[in-house]
Amino acid sequence: MSKTSFIATGDAFITRRFPEGGYEGFDEVRDCIQKYDVKFSNLEMTFHEQEGYPAAFSGGTWAMADPRTLDDMKSYGFNLYNTANNHSCDYSHGGVLGTIRNLKERDMIFAGTGRNLGDASRPCYLEVKNARIALIAASASFHESGMAGGQSADMQGRPGLNPLRFETIYHVCKENFEKVKELAAVTKVNAEMENSVKNGYKNPPEKGTLPFGKYMFVLDEKDWIESRPFETDMIRIEKEIAEAKKQADVVLVSIHAHETDTENTKVPAMFLETFGRRCIDAGADAMIGHGPHELRGIEIYKGKPIFYSLGNFLFETETVDLQPYDAYLNRHMPLDTKVGAYMDNRSKNGTTGYGVLPEIWTSVMAGWTMEDGKVTKIELYPISLGMERVRSQKGVPVMTGDEEVLKYLAGLSAPYGTEIKIENGVGCIYIQ
Repeated sequence: MSKTSFIATGDAFITRRFPEGGYEGFDEVRDCIQKYDVKFSNLEMTFHEQEGYPAAFSGGTWAMADPRTLDDMKSYGFNLYNTANNHSCDYSHGGVLGTIRNLKERDMIFAGTGRNLGDASRPCYLEVKNARIALIAASASFHESGMAGGQSADMQGRPGLNPLRFETIYHVCKENFEKVKELAAVTKVNAEMENSVKNGYKNPPEKGTLPFGKYMFVLDEKDWIESRPFETDMIRIEKEIAEAKKQADVVLVSIHAHETDTENTKVPAMFLETFGRRCIDAGADAMIGHGPHELRGIEIYKGKPIFYSLGNFLFETETVDLQPYDAYLNRHMPLDTKVGAYMDNRSKNGTTGYGVLPEIWTSVMAGWTMEDGKVTKIELYPISLGMERVRSQKGVPVMTGDEEVLKYLAGLSAPYGTEIKIENGVGCIYIQ
């Protein structure tokens, strides 16, 4: 394989059209993206005109945009997309299928959602000058109703996303284990489970384990939290990677994951680290993470990059056109409330939430080149999404050369043994 270059961005939560010719700073961002062969972004949005009913459970904001905003994404030069995330099914199956149709009508290559589980799980392929690129995409952050369903011998599957489920196990010392046991007895939180065991519908918990509602506690010598991917999902994704490796020159894996094992949102959950490394072991050439709307560290594993989160690329969450009945009901607002007032209420007039967190509004674009299956250098371009701007103008990226962002990312990456050098406003990772 000859040299092939890649650039990856984080979440694209796009809700409004670009002005004709772009916006101030657009050209610089576009030109940076377009100099690469493979140009990836995560579409954290559904694109249709109310083609599905609002789901009972959304990804936070019910995310729907004019399908023409897809043309604006193409104007940056992107040619490869993830569609699996916590907003994929905000408008149920109709929204999934409408988005798929609008993407295909524009010849946009994507992975992560489909008409059934097989369709959502399989790789998509991008042909560039010197290589064939495969992308497999999944999400760990979703409501269970958003999972794509597989086809049985006698029934069709269900539209949705490619899931990466996980389990969290709380290891506790003997003293705390007894406290949990006592609390379970007092609250009767396990009554339903215990009846199911009694009636033969479930097996009793293993010795040394204690369910507490949906949580699982394990007796251990010390207190710690373990999370791990569901083997069923992990094996399915590994098989798709193996298949893609046979059919393509480069295999990319994209994962949307908000989860963390601690209160620190900047540190990925243990299962995500396990997932990334197992994907590389299975043959992937890079894992591109996104989801928490802020940067997380970068790991170089066996010479391959794992981006645990590239933060935001576009973040226009406050300028969605429409929200359903449920959004207003959840905030105890009159049902004739309009979106602007809803956003004021949710943010307490711009004093809380994402709008006041600087780390939400700064990020990087990550570029690298592969030659003979190897990556020797990664370049990180700082961007700002304009936290200081008014609602109608904020959320679009401009390049900054901000070294403070790079120093911040270097600190997040250091625990993985990754060193980021700053050269002329660009972060550089050199791989031996």
